[in-house]
Amino acid sequence: MDAPRTSSLCASMGSLALENDTPGPQTYRNLGLKETFKQNPKNPKVLSLLSSLLERRVIKNETTQTKEVTAFHGSRAPTLTIKEYIDRIFKYSSCSPSCFVVAHVYMDRLIDGGNVNLTSLSVHRLLITSIMLAAKFIDDAFYNNAYYAKVGGVTTSELNRLELKFLFGLDFRLHVSVGTFGRYCCELEKEVLCVERVPRVIQIQTPCGIKENWSGNDDSGCEIRIV
Repeated sequence: MDAPRTSSLCASMGSLALENDTPGPQTYRNLGLKETFKQNPKNPKVLSLLSSLLERRVIKNETTQTKEVTAFHGSRAPTLTIKEYIDRIFKYSSCSPSCFVVAHVYMDRLIDGGNVNLTSLSVHRLLITSIMLAAKFIDDAFYNNAYYAKVGGVTTSELNRLELKFLFGLDFRLHVSVGTFGRYCCELEKEVLCVERVPRVIQIQTPCGIKENWSGNDDSGCEIRIV
C-alpha cells in the first residue's frame, strides 16, 4: 500500500491564523506540513526539529530523573539516533508530516500523566507507538501494526501491547484541537536554533546488517531490532 501523506488536520491549518496566539500558514510551510511528497521529496523540517527537541529532553531527563522502568523501556539504549529513527519511520510508513506533531502531543500527554519518563531507553518505543496512533487517527490511509513493528524494530505482539498501554495511559484521548496543534507547531518552530546541536548517539542492535548510521538514502528494506 502506498499510503498518501495527507491528513484531515491539514484542511484546518489555514483557519489557525484567525485565532489569537496561533501560527499562520507560514509556520506550517516552514515545518513542511503543507507540502506533498511529490512537491518536495526531501524530509520535512518538522522531523529534524522534533528529533532535536526530544534529544535535549532525553539528555536533561537522564541527569535529573530516577530510573523508572515501564513497558516502553528497552534493556539497553540503541545506537540509532532519534533523528535517524524518526527519518526511518517517515520514509517507510508514508504517514503525513502532521502525524509527528500529533505524536508529540500524545507523548506529552502520556508523560504528563505520570505513565512513563522520557529517556534513551524509552524514546524509541514511545515514538513508534505514538506515530502509529497518530497515523491511524488523522491520516486518510495507514499501514497495520505488523508493518509498523517491522519499521520500528519491535515484534508485532510487543507493539500491540504498547499500543494498548499507550491508549489506556491517554484514557483514549486522541483528539487534538486545532489550537493545541498550532501551539505545538510554534514550539517546534522555535527549535530551529537548536537543530545544529550534535545528536547524542544511542545504541541499536543490528542483526540483519543494517548500517549503524542509518541513512535516509538507504533504500534497503532490512528490518531493525530494538531491545
